[in-house]
Amino acid sequence: MKLLLNVSRRRVLKWAARTVAGLMIPTGLYTWLWEPHWVEVVRRKMPIVGLPQSLTGTTLVQIGDLHIGTQVSDDYLLHCFDRVKALSPDIVLYQGDFATCVPEILEHAERMIPHLPNGKLGTFGILGNHDYGPEWSHPRIADAIAGLAAKAGVRVLRNEVADVGGLQIMGLDDIWSGFFDLKAATAALKPNLPAIALSHNPDSVDRAGWHGFSSWILCGHTHGGQCKPPFLPPPVLPVFNQNYVAGEYALSGNRRMYINRGLGHLMQVRFNARPEITVFELERV
Repeated sequence: MKLLLNVSRRRVLKWAARTVAGLMIPTGLYTWLWEPHWVEVVRRKMPIVGLPQSLTGTTLVQIGDLHIGTQVSDDYLLHCFDRVKALSPDIVLYQGDFATCVPEILEHAERMIPHLPNGKLGTFGILGNHDYGPEWSHPRIADAIAGLAAKAGVRVLRNEVADVGGLQIMGLDDIWSGFFDLKAATAALKPNLPAIALSHNPDSVDRAGWHGFSSWILCGHTHGGQCKPPFLPPPVLPVFNQNYVAGEYALSGNRRMYINRGLGHLMQVRFNARPEITVFELERV
């Protein structure tokens, strides 16, 4: 009897091991080969108080975290750019991290950035921590990235405000770089005009200085956690506030934040956090 139990136990263990291996292999391949390039186009409304009537129905596309470099396929990014162009957006906003901070990045960026899609009414962007090079401490690299983007039709806002038909776009510099200046950016806002903000790192929404701003803040940086177990928080998230993962958040002061999951990656692996192109339709309220 004891011998039979031992034999049965061994069979169960072998069956369990084979089952686990059978599940792990396809899951690993999916996480590595499929989901990192399985882009989701997310469509949402963006209600804005006082939006000019002429901008009602305007489409705004938010993309970013491209991480141009050796870890992200050029062909994949070019395909993403073509998808955005096919949407024929009115406004395109880039949420930072155009490139990944590696020594040869400027040469690579020179090849890819000219292909960035533009909006019919305007194209704007901000810088992320990776755009500042190793240890986020090389302003020269950030200046070069911003210059390449400008040549491609993207106005990079560095604690500045731009105007698109009466809608203000406030772009903040990256907080890890040390060049984030919310006070300077908000001082440039006209209080009688509606505005939205663009900030790479979601932690920036918890900084002091947002008083009086009561609209949308568009962020990236998190990659949606990149690998997120179902119903559980991601094990690694590069933000101080671990509640900020992806999607929409209600904030104090009648602010709303949207975190886009980004298109690129630092490691070619995603699970339950598909790369994202967000298409907003502007509404007047």
